[in-house]
Amino acid sequence: MSKKQQKDKKMQSQKEEQVKAKTKIEPEAEEKPEAAVEIIDFKDRYLRTMAEFENYRKRTNAEKADWIRHATKELALHICDVLDNFERALLQANAEDLKTPFIEGMILIEKQLATALEKEGIKKIEALGREFDPEYHEALAHIPSDYEENIVAAIIQNGYTMHDKVIRPVRVAVSNGNKMNTQED
Repeated sequence: MSKKQQKDKKMQSQKEEQVKAKTKIEPEAEEKPEAAVEIIDFKDRYLRTMAEFENYRKRTNAEKADWIRHATKELALHICDVLDNFERALLQANAEDLKTPFIEGMILIEKQLATALEKEGIKKIEALGREFDPEYHEALAHIPSDYEENIVAAIIQNGYTMHDKVIRPVRVAVSNGNKMNTQED
């Protein structure tokens, strides 16, 4: 008899003993302990299968929710580009222009667009004057500035997070710690 067969026989006898202990088999019923062992085995398999199915259901529901949440990532990035363009356009307006109905309307549209993005979990990453963090920032330049070394000195392109996950890092210029040369004429 091989070791595997001996092991299987030993497990079978242990299951039979468990059945006898649990069911307190009558002397007449001792003739068919295999049936009771099969019942316990099937019950064990059933419970394991149900647990595996429940884990599968939870995992697929979580994946589905995550997919739905991030399915709009591409659309969100396009809308973020539009928001950035509104911001750039408004920065070009002088103080006199800011009081015109056209510019006031542009400001309201920019705010409405930003609010709509925030409701969907999309937030602008604030970077100016903060320490460089490669998780949120993409350094494109190292420049002299009034900031200390390794501090974001300029924003080249805004970055955004969606449900606390970076969908576009902030493109920045980082200070090298040297003061800018300011010449007075």
